[in-house]
Amino acid sequence: MDAPSTSSSSTSSTSGAPLHTVAVVGLGTMGAGIAEVLAVAGREVIGIDISERAAAHAVSALEASTARAVRRERLTESERVDALARFRTSTDLQAAADADLVIEVAPESYEIKQQIFRALDGIVRPDAILATGTNALSVTRLAAESARPERVLGLHFFNPAPAMKLVEVVSSVLTAPAAVATVTELATALGKEPVAVGDRPGFVADGLLFGYLNQAAAMYEAKYASREDIDAAMRLGCGLPMGPLALLDLIGVDTARTVLDAMYAESRDRLHAPAPILKQLSEAGLTGRKAGRGFYTYAEPDSAEVVRDALTPVEGARQVRGREVRAVGVAGSGTMASGIAEVFAKAGYDVVLAARSEEKAVTAKTRIAKSLSRSVDKGRMSAESAAKTLDRITPSGSYEAFADVDLALEAVAEDLEVKRQLFATLDKICKPGAVLATTTSSLPVVACARATSRPGDVIGLHFFNPAPAMKLVEVVRTVLTTDEVHATARELCATIKKHPVDCGDRAGFIVNALLFPYLNNAIKMVQEHYASLDDIDAAMKLGGGYPMGPFELLDVVGLDVSLAIEKVLHREFREPGLAPAPLLEHLVAAGCLGRKTGRGFREYARR
Repeated sequence: MDAPSTSSSSTSSTSGAPLHTVAVVGLGTMGAGIAEVLAVAGREVIGIDISERAAAHAVSALEASTARAVRRERLTESERVDALARFRTSTDLQAAADADLVIEVAPESYEIKQQIFRALDGIVRPDAILATGTNALSVTRLAAESARPERVLGLHFFNPAPAMKLVEVVSSVLTAPAAVATVTELATALGKEPVAVGDRPGFVADGLLFGYLNQAAAMYEAKYASREDIDAAMRLGCGLPMGPLALLDLIGVDTARTVLDAMYAESRDRLHAPAPILKQLSEAGLTGRKAGRGFYTYAEPDSAEVVRDALTPVEGARQVRGREVRAVGVAGSGTMASGIAEVFAKAGYDVVLAARSEEKAVTAKTRIAKSLSRSVDKGRMSAESAAKTLDRITPSGSYEAFADVDLALEAVAEDLEVKRQLFATLDKICKPGAVLATTTSSLPVVACARATSRPGDVIGLHFFNPAPAMKLVEVVRTVLTTDEVHATARELCATIKKHPVDCGDRAGFIVNALLFPYLNNAIKMVQEHYASLDDIDAAMKLGGGYPMGPFELLDVVGLDVSLAIEKVLHREFREPGLAPAPLLEHLVAAGCLGRKTGRGFREYARR
């Protein structure tokens, strides 16, 4: 269906005229942020809210924010004064009568938004554009209620609006292309990065983000990991600016529930069915920062300061002491094995680096030498420290060299039978009391443990690549792992200056179990022609603060590795929504594995 054209004159807003005066309806955190962006950029802004308190708070927020901008030399005092002068507030919707654009940022309710749009029909000029800030409701449904649906579209900013670059411009089948073009030009003039998307719940960024947040909430609800460990895992393991549960508190637990309800109504994907804990918290009024309590407890409503509550871990609460570890054995010769050996040697441990041949072990040590040399060149360590670190590493072509180690850690191929055979070998070689650990990222740790006569001594230590740089280690305890071995693993992480997070022995642990369904859903968006690779990557970097877009990350990880992890997750949890996207399977079958082959979702220059 083609969007209808407008019959207004060439001077109308829907035909590309500049948007000088903008009304923002709803002055909560998001509405006040949007008003600030517009006023600082030189637009006349009318802030409208039924609450005089909200209107006054928006003015105070603008005053405080622009004052900070002056101190940081982002604005001059003259520019600050001008911005404040351009912002006026009202509690009467009639104040929008002369606006070229009205942006509605009311609560996520069809009834409330439709009431506002019907009222605006009788107030604004015929050529004014009406935009909704919804991230969950149908723009088409809201447009259909308007007297002139061709002027209605979605304009989705991200919180905090002054800082976040992404703006999703959402058109329905009813929206006039000229209105989309005009609003897109405005977003660019505001210094934002506009991304054009179609009308479906969540659009691009939230469509991917909220599924991930929902799974994190369900993971916490199942008591698989603590809220602190889930959040730390995603910050340190993926480089995200905020953990998922802290982000849910910032967004609002009730808002997240509304978005997920809308997504589930369209997709019927159980991964989008709101986790029961979201309903429980919402109905109890524990909606996050705005209420002073959600997944975490805050100093007061609208505060970012987390305070101790009944669920806060108590320092020193662990009574069990770990075993003494002086010598470490690392099995493997790849990048991960080399990186882990380097980490332990830097921390002062004697390390035996064993591979299937003496040549492979020596090559691995050479790789470590190059890494240490780069650290010296960058001033991160002295040449003397680097030399001492390298001297602590002994390469070996036989696992027999592990006879006296206190910890034997394997980093060999991600193949269960290979690992089981290695653990059976380590069981025979390693002394009684030695801890046996696996770095697996997706295979069952207990299967490795059962290959030994001492399953209580086996634990998972999932390092992240590159091991010397990445702070996170997932400590994976099986139902057979002893308290003493678990304590040993955590104490070791502290010694080597890594951040341990505890999790149980199930597919994906924390990070991969949350990360790869998100990546899979991004592939489905492209597969369904909803958005392009570039727009999706831009949306997640600019709207979610992700260090890499999903397709950039997939090509770095390797599409074959990603497919293998997706299959493991699907097999473990039996969720239809976790089935690998067919496009991913097709690319792997074609040999397009990402950067390592020169082509994945994108093409790369051959080295």
